[in-house]
Amino acid sequence: MRAWAVPVAAALLCAAWAGPAEPAPRSVAHAQEQPLAPVRVSDDGRFFVHADGRPFFWLADTAWSIFVNLDRAEVQRYLDARAAQGFTVIQAVAVFPQAGGPGPNRYGHDPLAEGMTPAVSDSGDDYWDHVDFVIDAAAERGLRIGLLPVWADKQAGELVTTENAGAYGEFLGARYRDRVVWIMGGDSGADGVEDVWRALAEGVAVGANGRPDHTGLLMTYHPRGDQTSAEWFHDDEWLSFNMLQGGHCRRWDNLLGLIEGNYARTPPKPFLDGESIYEDHPICWKPEDGFSTPEDVRRNAYWSVFGGAAGHTYGHHAVWQFLIEDGDASLGARGTWTEALDFPAGQQMRHLRALVESRPYLTRIPDQSVVDGSGVRATRDADGSYLMAYTTDGAAFAVDTTVLTGDALRAWWYDPRTGTATDAGTVERGASVEFGPPEETDWVLVVDDAARGFGPPGS
Repeated sequence: MRAWAVPVAAALLCAAWAGPAEPAPRSVAHAQEQPLAPVRVSDDGRFFVHADGRPFFWLADTAWSIFVNLDRAEVQRYLDARAAQGFTVIQAVAVFPQAGGPGPNRYGHDPLAEGMTPAVSDSGDDYWDHVDFVIDAAAERGLRIGLLPVWADKQAGELVTTENAGAYGEFLGARYRDRVVWIMGGDSGADGVEDVWRALAEGVAVGANGRPDHTGLLMTYHPRGDQTSAEWFHDDEWLSFNMLQGGHCRRWDNLLGLIEGNYARTPPKPFLDGESIYEDHPICWKPEDGFSTPEDVRRNAYWSVFGGAAGHTYGHHAVWQFLIEDGDASLGARGTWTEALDFPAGQQMRHLRALVESRPYLTRIPDQSVVDGSGVRATRDADGSYLMAYTTDGAAFAVDTTVLTGDALRAWWYDPRTGTATDAGTVERGASVEFGPPEETDWVLVVDDAARGFGPPGS
């Protein structure tokens, strides 16, 4: 099976925290010493690719408050864990009003001096130097930061306005350029403040490229639950890809509507769920209704990716706020962030990535016409080399295998909990071939054109 092994300092993982060490000042030049090569949108407008055309799968974690709530040793501990688990992106907010507020950070530094004016020290020992450190540390581990310049909820139109957004964007754009993925918004619709975000996006472009040209910059907008950035900005040039928010309820029909609606937009742009149902989150913020399960998280992820998404964002309710023992928990969170790093669904997201990367990637399309069964979502290769079907309830379902090429077809059952593939043997070609999952829980059926010689799914 595929692994993304990253060395983790044992002492760092085991030592008790004894207060933040005094950080050494670093210059902006240092912040650009170890950049990752930027990724771009594929030519067909559906996926992300590296500069050389290799597929890039967006697998993100929400670490909204990392810049405020963690010191540098803790940042490294967190990033080591997520890199080892196969994540590729970390979503974080520069000016975040929740879970400790916009500052000061663990070193006593605030992000802003007045209004939206960044608080920058001549010595380089300031809030933005710590942001530099996080971006550098992520890059060293092969992780990109999805940077939200300022959280929209309760701040758009008040703290950040059309008057100050451009200058703030120029500061950030000049500092981080294409080293981050730019995410406007933050848990809020853009109604009435569309021009704030357009001004901020333009400011980033001016800072990065010296003119209002978004070439080389990957940008999107993070909306509220049950919304998509396409509602406001799909036709804007600066919006490279769409982001929806599936939210923290079990509103599966709403989620499917968002997925299918984004895929159907023209011109096509990549999309993904940028805040899916968090692991161990109170269902619809009501602890009395229970907490989300790993299966809830897997369903959201597989439905999104099989529906055409270019990746997925996972989250844990204790991690985004970096909750500590006896800390001030927000919105019904429980446990600690260090314990939450090892929760099941967070570790299982790597199996989704491994699965889609183990088959032809850039020709994958959603196709519900090939399956007949409730709770089953399907994707396949447009060139006919494979199909995949994710089922949630364990019931038998029918598959149209005539969409595949080749005289011989081979089937596999893929376990989304373990990433283990079980050979199900050869199968017949037919318009309605029945398959029964090994157990009454969620599974992925993979059927290949045997002549292609693919290895086990996920390998």
